[in-house]
Amino acid sequence: MKELEEAIKKRSLVKRGDKVLLGVSGGPDSMALLLSFAALKKKMGLVLYVAHVDHNLRRDSGKDAAFVESWAKKLGIPFTCLKLSWRAGKKKGSLEEACRNARMDFFIRTALKLKAGKVALGHNLDDQAETVLMRLLRGAGLSGLSGIAFKRTIRGVTFIRPFLAVSRKRIEAFLKRRNISPRIDSTNLEDVFMRNRIRHRLIPLLKKEYNRNISGVLSSLAENASSDYDYLERAAAQAAKGGKLAFDTKKLMRMHPSILRMNMRQCIARLKGDTRRITFRHIMELEDLVTSRPPGSIVDLPQGVSARKNASSIRFYKR
Repeated sequence: MKELEEAIKKRSLVKRGDKVLLGVSGGPDSMALLLSFAALKKKMGLVLYVAHVDHNLRRDSGKDAAFVESWAKKLGIPFTCLKLSWRAGKKKGSLEEACRNARMDFFIRTALKLKAGKVALGHNLDDQAETVLMRLLRGAGLSGLSGIAFKRTIRGVTFIRPFLAVSRKRIEAFLKRRNISPRIDSTNLEDVFMRNRIRHRLIPLLKKEYNRNISGVLSSLAENASSDYDYLERAAAQAAKGGKLAFDTKKLMRMHPSILRMNMRQCIARLKGDTRRITFRHIMELEDLVTSRPPGSIVDLPQGVSARKNASSIRFYKR
């Protein structure tokens, strides 16, 4: 797809000679991604690998793996696969989150092993719109409204999503012209997960009753929010001036609330790697700790992170 090359150039996603691990499920988005990168392989001197995760949630999930492997072989691209096992019982959190975490961990481990600096995933414009709505309904702030990033580095590996500005309809048309029938995950058709309910019920309602281009509008919102959030992150880092996990309380109280909240989030991310499960209520508790609570007060946050108010400072630590 021409959109792949355009995104790569506009957003500096890939450079000549890069090693790129392609996350391919066998669905429409990832198959378009695979074919598009394969077409660019020689032109840009890319070294490509294909990784597939068999979530083992359907009886026929093994057919997805075989389908992807056959295409990788046809295109001359090395293939690797992980089959998940759920015999140990349900993990903490939702099944959707458990699958996502296992998938991301596999991609990172595989990329590091292959010395591939990039992992390319096939999320599209409609996925972006669904993500923004899902986070909005859960009470997200500016960070959540930023949606899915075109480029983000996690544990030393850069994840890229070149199709975030491409609609699902455009991707399906691309495959149809080439007579390619991708694998369809039947669980995507069920309204069990929140994302599926948004995709099958809420988005169609918004398109019909309010704005036919709602997906494009939400995608633009995400891009604008992402740009603003990036600026705030830089401003907060500058305001902290080397502070990592401890800050002077008086200095914090003089900060603009947006910069203060960003500093709080950055401290949490340093300790636990991300800010997942950190809600606005948690941030409000931290603000109250800074402005109103006496020395010795502690705020406990998810996943073992705490903040303590000392005589003249706020310190974050793992409990």
